Amino acid sequence: MKKQAEEKTKLSIKDWAIEDRPREKMLVKGKSALSDAELLAILIRSGNSDDSALSLSQKILHDVDNSLVKLSSLSIQSLIKYKGIGGAKAITIAAALELGRRRREATVKEVKSIISSVDIYEYMQSSLTDLNYEEFWVIFLNATNKIISKTVISQGGISETLVDSKKIFKLALENNAVNIILSHNHPSGQVNPSETDITLTKKIKNGAETLDIKLLDHIIIGQSGYFSFTDEGLI
Repeated sequence: MKKQAEEKTKLSIKDWAIEDRPREKMLVKGKSALSDAELLAILIRSGNSDDSALSLSQKILHDVDNSLVKLSSLSIQSLIKYKGIGGAKAITIAAALELGRRRREATVKEVKSIISSVDIYEYMQSSLTDLNYEEFWVIFLNATNKIISKTVISQGGISETLVDSKKIFKLALENNAVNIILSHNHPSGQVNPSETDITLTKKIKNGAETLDIKLLDHIIIGQSGYFSFTDEGLI
């Protein structure tokens, strides 16, 4: 039985039953019926001498813990290390994932005002989730918490980024903001704040108050969730 299973995995997708082929399956059952590996197999189209497109896709996803977020962070150079993935296929994968990110970003741009930490997370995740370095953003809002704009303040390394609080206050005044929200990512995936994060948040909160501007929240975004300073009683 094991030998038969191994032989089946080496079959080309074109040798499978029609209902098991990813493209045909999508046509018959719809795109939602396909697994992540099957969708990826459609993109790469063919495998190698050892793997079908589907089994190669399964191997790639296994290496990123079946996480599309981690897959999105792979470079072209990382993808072409897989046997059967050349430059063209790697670019196709990266382009498809980038389209997905932009689609998500286009959806969240419909957000007009902030009511909760969930709103902030949904508004910022497309900008921060897939990065392998830190970025620090500020959202500027009016008195009714409608979004005026959002701006990246700084970019840094893997573990931290330097933030100039004076730049934040200058931009807040230029945007006529009454309220502000801070947001940055942790590439490590851990969302708990560092001592530096806590100290910086207090500094910005106190500085904003002298300008009659309120800091509503500071959201730290990881690959699978977020941390809200307000929800945790730290603001």
